[in-house]
Parts: sequence; structure tokens; C-alpha cells
Amino acid sequence: MTAVGPRELERFAAGSRLFATGAADSSYALAHDWARAVIGDGVPVRQASDLDPGALCVAVTLAGSTTALGEQLPRGDEPERAVRALERRLGTRAAAVVALNLAAENALIPLIAAAALGVPLIDGDGTGRVFPLVEQTTYTLGGISAAPLALAGASGELVLLETAPDRVEDLLRPVVLSLGGWAVAACYPMAARDLARVVVPGTVSLLLRAGTPGAPRSAAAPYGVRTLCRGRILAVEGSTGHGGELALPSLPSSILVQESDGLRRLIRLEAHNEIVLALADGAAVAMAPDQICMIAATGGLVVDVDKAAPGMEVEVMVVKAAPVWHTQEGLALGGLRAFGIPL
Repeated sequence: MTAVGPRELERFAAGSRLFATGAADSSYALAHDWARAVIGDGVPVRQASDLDPGALCVAVTLAGSTTALGEQLPRGDEPERAVRALERRLGTRAAAVVALNLAAENALIPLIAAAALGVPLIDGDGTGRVFPLVEQTTYTLGGISAAPLALAGASGELVLLETAPDRVEDLLRPVVLSLGGWAVAACYPMAARDLARVVVPGTVSLLLRAGTPGAPRSAAAPYGVRTLCRGRILAVEGSTGHGGELALPSLPSSILVQESDGLRRLIRLEAHNEIVLALADGAAVAMAPDQICMIAATGGLVVDVDKAAPGMEVEVMVVKAAPVWHTQEGLALGGLRAFGIPL
């Protein structure tokens, strides 16, 4: 059994940023300091299969805007309050916490929850990458519902959502906005036997290794990563794509990148909240459910879609999604059609 203690935290936090989209510096630093303050000697990391098969496991995640988290500071008890509220609804105590995804703040907040509750953090997560919607998880693909779901806000609020799985996102977003733009969610309650079946395994350990100084960025990609191109952003354009009817947090856009070497192709990146399709001279070369990231040549951090600007030098990388995302069900939930782009 391993643990995330003060020394491991630095590696875990560094690994969590390598392919993280939507992470704001202020909220990431806040979550990092928050985790450092509460983990004590360390939080044990366990495999779901090591737990009692009937033990309750709960996913914990940040819901809403990372920017809002940096502006409206937490009280510090939000992760514990969210899980305790869900426990009261279910009538049993949680034996472990698992992440929804392991990108930046969403890696650190489950760790904070596990420390506050005195339970292990599961070595795995529910995506193997990052998707914008709470329902876009391997837990959903495995037949586990996000609801009942408990939200804890920074001003002491607690909200419990009980609804059909396909209604969670519709109800969650306006509630989170009313709470100030962010909250901690405790969701996807499930038995350890079910978690062992649906989790993307080993990703906490992977980030610990990837965050070691000198480790290659590819170490953070559980199923492989490739460089699509290196080049300069030429333009960022509004899109007339098909995302208007979708419940996605941001509007569609296109990013044009001129490849700087090799074939010197013109790369068009279509973004619907995140980059979901890459075209090289008009031909599709990468698409969701694989994750497409722009890595800044200066600083090495992921460039978010809404911060992309002409003149930036970037490396476009493609992180292969877990095999379950490439099934028929996975493509329906996380492929191009899920982002409003017809095949």
C-alpha cells in the first residue's frame, strides 16, 4: 500500500497538471495549499479490489468554475460536508474516496476529502482523461448513476440532487451557479466491487511517477500519447458548429495552427468546450474521445481554448483514451457526436 504524504504531494500535484485543461493558476495553488495543510503524515492509496466488496465508495470532484474557486475562497470543510450529506442519505459511511478525474484541482480535492474523512484514496479515476460533463465517466459507462449527488458550497450550503442519470447535468449547473460558481460534489456512490469493475485503474500511481522531476510528460498518459505537430497559432475563430443545442459550458471555436516543420501542414483544432477534433490540411487526424491538448512552448503548461491567442508557439499532443471510450457506448458518451459534431 502506498500513500500520498507531504513529499509525494509535490509529485502528485505536478503530475496532475501535465494534461490538465481548464486549470486556473490561483485555484490550483489554493487547492495545492489546502491539500498540504490537511494531509498530515499521508493519505493511504488503495486498489478498489482490496476493499470489502460491499464497502461504499464515493467520487468527489470540483463542480463548476476553477476561476470561481480562486475568487470565492472555501471554508475548508466542503469535501467532508458533501460526503457526509451523501452518507446521511444512504445510511452508511464511505470507506473510500475516488476521483472523477485527476486533472489539477480535481486530483487534489478528492485527496483533501480522503484526509478529512480518514479513509483511503482509490488508485484510479472515472475518465483516464478529462471530460466537461459530470456524466461523461467510465462509471456511467458501467451503469453507475451520478445521483444521488450532494453539493457543498463555500457559504455553508448543502444541496442533495436525486434525479435520473441523464438529468444530472441539467440540474447541477444552475444550482452550482447559485452557489457562487463552484461547489464540491460527492457523487457516484457505489460498492467497492462495482468500482473495481468501472474505474480506470492505477492513475494516481501514474501521476506520482509522472510528476517526478525529469520524468517525460508521456508518463502521465496511461494509454499512450503522440505529438501531432509543433507550430504557431495563426488565428482563433468563432465557429458555426452544431453545439448550440448542447449543454456544454462554453461556445464552439476553431484554432488554426501552422506546423513549423515537416510537412508544414495547416492544423485546424475544433473546440467545443475542449478540443475535440484535429484536421490537418482538411483531413481528420485526431478526435474525441482521445484528448487533444495544446502545450505551450514556454512554460510547458496546457493552453486552454479560451486563452489561445495568435502568435503562441504550441505543441499539439493527443492522449489516447481508455479502451472503454472506444466502444460503441463510449463513443456515444464521449465521442464527436457527444460534442455536437456529426460524423
